[in-house]
Amino acid sequence: MRAIVTGGAGFIGSHVVDGLLARGDEVTVLDNLSTGRRENINEGAQFVQADLAEAAEAFADARPEICFHLAAQADVRVSVERPDFDAEVNLLGTVHVLEAARSHGAQVVFASTGGAIYGECESPADEDSPRRPLAPYGASKLGAEEYLETYNRLYDTGHVALRYGNVYGPRQDPHGEAGVVAIFLGRIARGEPLRIFGDGSQARDYVYVADVVEATLAAQGHAGVFNVGTGTATSVLDLAEACQRVAGVSVGTEHDAPRPGELQQSVVDPARAERKLGFRAGTSLEDGLAATWEFIRKAGGEDAVGAN
Repeated sequence: MRAIVTGGAGFIGSHVVDGLLARGDEVTVLDNLSTGRRENINEGAQFVQADLAEAAEAFADARPEICFHLAAQADVRVSVERPDFDAEVNLLGTVHVLEAARSHGAQVVFASTGGAIYGECESPADEDSPRRPLAPYGASKLGAEEYLETYNRLYDTGHVALRYGNVYGPRQDPHGEAGVVAIFLGRIARGEPLRIFGDGSQARDYVYVADVVEATLAAQGHAGVFNVGTGTATSVLDLAEACQRVAGVSVGTEHDAPRPGELQQSVVDPARAERKLGFRAGTSLEDGLAATWEFIRKAGGEDAVGAN
């Protein structure tokens, strides 16, 4: 198929590009390189350096049958400091993509977020759980989802939204939602203690990037909203121990003051994706961390993940 991947130079997007090329698709990457890296882009893909506002032109050249929309402003802190910019990228940018896709009859598979949309979760949240964003980032992603649903009703399209858990793996950006894995492993590579905010009991649903790619490609041809995660909560303390274990190095931990407004627990229920998409995350945390550590170690520690 002819596919276009927005944000295809980023962490998750570049892995999606690799997956599409591996199955024989013709792939175009649309990315402005504001956070993505040119070296992440598979040489087998066509590359267009442009903003989402220029999506119509990129779509006209690529004539895609499907669009995987992963370009985003993904930093919660930035969304709080600059909510207008966050909405411009995540909300208005998605509208540009939807309009471009409509012109070519292309389906949109949208990368959304679980934790930032559901807010605090006493138990794994399913897709019908209350949506209680605590930051503009979650609100903009939820708003973009509503645009997808509106287009589905208005134009009888079949767009789909995937609410990712905390994605980690090779090429991870330490400044995104799940950046703690890249930060921890980067600090281990530099021989620095792992900094933990608060008591470390905060828990997240860490899902390996290869599993996320599998779910993302499986969503093609479906419509609606699906959680993509493991359904398992891992505390920051347990994550710190696991990172040191896979690296075979003990650097210790140090605690800092809790960050205001940080979620205590964020876990998604992936049962619908298993029923409808045939997806189930198959990579254990230990194996995923080991693969990520190997990438960071070979890439030279700090150079692989950036400054923290």
